[in-house]
Amino acid sequence: MAERRSAVILTAGALALLVYALAFASPYGLRVLTVAGVYALAAFGFQIVFGLGGALSLAQGAFFGVGAYVTGILGSRHGLGFEATFPLSMLVPFLLALPVGLAVLRLESHYFALATLGIAQVLHLLAVNLPELTGGSNGLAGVPAAVLFGWAVPRGLPMAGLVWGLVALGGLIGWRLARGRLGRSLTMLRDDPLAAGTLGLDVGRLRLAAFGISALFAGAAGALAVHTQRVVSPEVLEFPVMVSILTISIVGGRGRMAGAVLGAVLLLHLPEWFRFLERGYLVIYGAALLLTIVLAPDGLTGLLHRLTARLYGGKPRALVEAREPPPPPALPEGLAVEGLRKYFGGVQAVDRVSLDLRPGTITGLIGPNGSGKSTVINLLSGLERPDAGRVRLGGQDVTGARADRLARAGLARSFQAAALPAGAGVLEAVAAARLAFDRDAATAEAHAHWALDRLGVGELAGESCDGLPAALRRRVELARALVRRPAVLLLDEPAAGLTDGEKADLAALLRDLAGEGMAILLVEHDMGFLLPLAGRVLCLDRGQLIYDGPAGEVRRDQAVATAYLGRAGSA
Repeated sequence: MAERRSAVILTAGALALLVYALAFASPYGLRVLTVAGVYALAAFGFQIVFGLGGALSLAQGAFFGVGAYVTGILGSRHGLGFEATFPLSMLVPFLLALPVGLAVLRLESHYFALATLGIAQVLHLLAVNLPELTGGSNGLAGVPAAVLFGWAVPRGLPMAGLVWGLVALGGLIGWRLARGRLGRSLTMLRDDPLAAGTLGLDVGRLRLAAFGISALFAGAAGALAVHTQRVVSPEVLEFPVMVSILTISIVGGRGRMAGAVLGAVLLLHLPEWFRFLERGYLVIYGAALLLTIVLAPDGLTGLLHRLTARLYGGKPRALVEAREPPPPPALPEGLAVEGLRKYFGGVQAVDRVSLDLRPGTITGLIGPNGSGKSTVINLLSGLERPDAGRVRLGGQDVTGARADRLARAGLARSFQAAALPAGAGVLEAVAAARLAFDRDAATAEAHAHWALDRLGVGELAGESCDGLPAALRRRVELARALVRRPAVLLLDEPAAGLTDGEKADLAALLRDLAGEGMAILLVEHDMGFLLPLAGRVLCLDRGQLIYDGPAGEVRRDQAVATAYLGRAGSA
């Protein structure tokens, strides 16, 4: 309901903007409005790579400039028309983004931002120092107007109409991408990059796709900017362009296409509204932006959504019909590990560990703190690469395979701290685990309903992950693992923080899953929970396996007692 009312308010704002353009805007006002549309189009791409994907790409302004120069060079020097220059202005930045993305997307956080900023600076230097191609510091004048079906689009209302028509089309495409599998996958990657791979999401491919899409939007915006100004110069590659796109996205609302439009209109018109203050207008302009960011950290569209939710209340959207996911992968051989080793610098975290997880069994993994239990799970799930040893899943050698490939092959895991994305709904969080497997988001949500019902928390589908009690968070995270019907399930302390009754329910559920043929590895400190449940127990100490045998015998093993208590005696 809140989302619908927000959409009604934004639609009313769009209609008001249309009335202003048709009836009240001066020629200069139409020009400002046209430039706002250009920046909105560029911001759509930035909302994909940064707003949804969380990658602070400072190359968006560079792709904008490349698109502008493609149109400027081909139009002014080679006489090509809009039908040829516009698609080429999108294609060239896209083709540039692919190799650049492969090179820099492996970097994290500020290193990635600095690398993309360096790319922008290199392109700016090329534009200045290649006068035969780009016109150098003076740029290229005489860029022809956009020609549609033989009609040269004049400046003013017709050009504004062309730009905003393409903004509407680009916004619709961006909105569908954000609401579909790609957008939801990118959001999962942004919120929890560690868990994304274990859910079967190809992190590298997702980031590269977002980077390429952002370049397409930026190139289109650059082409329209040149047709609006009829000149292109190195200014289109300078850092202020990138700052404007970044500010528009944050002020309007990160990850929201409507936020890109709202932010662009506001940011381009604020200087004009404060122009009467003469030299002081920039101070007021900066103060207004800072105030917006402080009062609305989710952007103006996020603030609008919260206000409508508070005023009118929010009801869960209609839930799709639950359906049972496909059967688990056929892995009759389970998971087998031989001689696994892992070093961190000079520290040997795992030393020659071997284990065998057979279908239909529950195996416990115990050991004192720092013994290497979590490292073993990280190695088995692909978050760490072993330095030696061999891992076979379903009879296939998967040693050193990435987390997403292991997840797609039938392995799932949970984390020691329930890793649920902040701000996401329960249904959305569970459905994220099916995005790499199902053809669309609706099917993923249907499977998520099944998993939540299977764990007895189907009524939480319309709730938010934020604020869930520990027991319910554990159930939701287990639903994320279960929704793929894995053949092998690795659980890292799933009973932590649960009451005795909740532990009993969890134990019954794990027995049922094992009875369905699932192989389960259970890392747990609570012996009262683990030993009656597991048929076999492994004990680690300082990275070495010191016990591998029946659960009922582990308490009497002297090596285990020494590892836990520091001396021989009853465990």
